[in-house]
Amino acid sequence: MNHLPGVFIVSDSIGETAEMVVRAAASQFDSGNMEIRRIPNISDTETLDEVVHQAAASKFLIAYTLVIDNLADHLCCEAKKYGVPCVDILGPLVEAIGAASHLEPKREPGLLRKIDEMYYRRVEAVEFAVRYDDGKDPRGIDLADIVLVGVSRTSKTPLSMYLAHKRIKVANVPLVPEVNPPEELFRAEKGKVIGLTIKLEQLNQIRAERLKTLGLKGQASYANPERILEEIEYGNSIMKKLGCPVIDVTNRAVEETASKILEIYYRRLSHV
Repeated sequence: MNHLPGVFIVSDSIGETAEMVVRAAASQFDSGNMEIRRIPNISDTETLDEVVHQAAASKFLIAYTLVIDNLADHLCCEAKKYGVPCVDILGPLVEAIGAASHLEPKREPGLLRKIDEMYYRRVEAVEFAVRYDDGKDPRGIDLADIVLVGVSRTSKTPLSMYLAHKRIKVANVPLVPEVNPPEELFRAEKGKVIGLTIKLEQLNQIRAERLKTLGLKGQASYANPERILEEIEYGNSIMKKLGCPVIDVTNRAVEETASKILEIYYRRLSHV
């Protein structure tokens, strides 16, 4: 009975891309499982020689993703010498894209993995922002890269999500006169906590609009100027105790405030 040959996956990265392609191709045949051996992080011709010799002895194919030309050329020559079928998974497509775009490929191993890692870090940061939004769990203060504090409607949540898309883990904590701020805030690393403040008039307008969207009357204490002033003064007093940098978000877009936050964040990192 005919059976599928084994395949050596040879890569100067981890070889995951080549393995997925090989498995997809093998799924088109009804001849049982295919033995696949992955040989990752290739950086020298000696290892390639050894793989070719083993493939010849075992009657395996070789599928490879080698973006460094001299390694790919050496593998092809050695495989041809020993009669080992050798398939370039990425090369033809990279060449086609280069010809169509008139751009030169980077020839840098592991770029796809780096892109994947950036994506997963972004997802992780977004999930973190949701989990530790609005002071839900003070444990997030210790785990966060940045902690935002301020009274209600100072853009803490939108800023947390915006920064999460830059792969930064942000927790935020509301400052309310009736609720003592978590002790974790006062133990946080210097520069991690960033305060957000706003002028009374704009906060009053924002809250009044918020009440309208909820179908509530503008006279509620949430949008009462005296109550808002009390909250702002309380928030400012807590930020003073924390000794944290404070950003006035009055008339600032989220992107503009985020830029200020990032300046503070990267300045802190440069001094770590």
